[in-house]
Amino acid sequence: MDIRQAAQRNLRERLSDNPYPGRGLVLGLDEKAKFLIQVYWIMGRSENSRNRIFATDGTRVWTEAADPAKCKDPSLIIYNALRELEGVFVVTNGDQTDTICEAVRRGGTLEDALGTRAYEPDAPNFTPRISGIFDLRQKPTGVFKPAFTPFSATLSLLRRSAFGDATDRFYWRYEEFDPGLAYCITTYVGDGNPLPSFEGEPYLVPLVGGPGCIANAFWAALNDDNKVSLCVKAIDPVTLASEVVILNKHEKKA
Repeated sequence: MDIRQAAQRNLRERLSDNPYPGRGLVLGLDEKAKFLIQVYWIMGRSENSRNRIFATDGTRVWTEAADPAKCKDPSLIIYNALRELEGVFVVTNGDQTDTICEAVRRGGTLEDALGTRAYEPDAPNFTPRISGIFDLRQKPTGVFKPAFTPFSATLSLLRRSAFGDATDRFYWRYEEFDPGLAYCITTYVGDGNPLPSFEGEPYLVPLVGGPGCIANAFWAALNDDNKVSLCVKAIDPVTLASEVVILNKHEKKA
C-alpha cells in the first residue's frame, strides 16, 4: 500500500468509521502545491457541546453559541480556534490559541506557550489540548515548491498522564509535505465513557481539490449525529493571504 492509499484508508477507518474522534486538526498542502491548508472541526455529544457554530472575520475563526439561551457553560466551548499574526497561523481546540499568539508576539515559541498549559479539566474525560501552527516568517525565494524548507509546521498534543495528574507533552515538527496530503490529530480515538484520548502519532489524510472541496470531504467523513462545525483555511505562503471556508450544522439564533 502506497502513502496515498494509506491516507485514504486513514480517512475511512479513523474518521468515517469512527462515531466520535472528537475535535480534529489537519495541517497539509493542497494537491496543486499552491496553498498550505489548516482544517479544524468540532463535535459534540451533549446539548451544550452541540449548541455551537463557527464564525469568522476572514482571518480569525471562533466558536459561538448557536442559541445563546441554551448555553450553560461557555468555559471550554467558546474560544478563538484560528488566529494569525504576520507569518504565523495558529489553530487549536481551546483558548490556548490566545496563549500561543501572545507568546509568539513576545518572541516566544509554541513550546514556550504550551509549557504553561495542560489538558482540559473536564473530568472524567480530561480532553487533550491539540494545537497546530504554520510558521512562515522565513520568506521563500523564487517559486514556491512543495518541499518548503524555509517553513515549519508543528502539531502538539497535551494529554493527561496514565500515571496521575501530570501532563504528557508531544510535539511533531514537519518541514515538508507532499501535495494533496496532510497530517491529522484528534482529541479521541473513538467513543466511550470516559472518552479515550488520542494515541500514537498524527496520521496522513488526503486533501483533494480546493478549500470548499476539502471542507466537504471532511464534513462528509464525520458522524452525522455528532459533527457540529468545520472550517478550512487556505494560506498563500508567498503573500500570506488566506481564505476561510466554514460549514455549520446549526444556524445562529438571535
